[in-house]
Amino acid sequence: MTLIDTMLKRRSTRKFNNEKITKEELEKILQAALLAPTSMNRKPCNFLVVERRETLDDLSKCKNHGADLIAGADKAIVVIADTMIADTWCEDSSIALTYMHLMAAELNIGSCWVQVHLRDKDGIDAEEVVRDIVKIDEHYRIVGILALGHSDDIPNPHTLDDIDKNKIHFLV
Repeated sequence: MTLIDTMLKRRSTRKFNNEKITKEELEKILQAALLAPTSMNRKPCNFLVVERRETLDDLSKCKNHGADLIAGADKAIVVIADTMIADTWCEDSSIALTYMHLMAAELNIGSCWVQVHLRDKDGIDAEEVVRDIVKIDEHYRIVGILALGHSDDIPNPHTLDDIDKNKIHFLV
């Protein structure tokens, strides 16, 4: 499979079945995260792998909308970034999340990026809610959580015909 094939195949999946992600599959997804580039190679990101059902359930309630799918996932990866290492924590975390998302697609594993940054739970910053659940210090920031699981409900891949080339502008 080429990289463009993987990109076309990558779709957000919100329904998971009961098949477990293997240790080898998880390792490849985490390797992808660790291979993600970061500004000045500072590597501020850490990856919290959540397997405990109670914690997945708690994370599924971290914001008002769009996190409930975590409760059905086999695993979730909370991407945290140390602001004392880099001020590019948001960008670096986003790239790592994207790399994991693509690796999951290559492995035929369903995944969905659950945005935490700039979201809330009943007026409380969702980052604070997640920070309390996973017990991390305040200098860590959280862009998102990647929910992972095998699925019978992965949407069909995009095609190159789906690309909106009107979004490309050449400056001369």
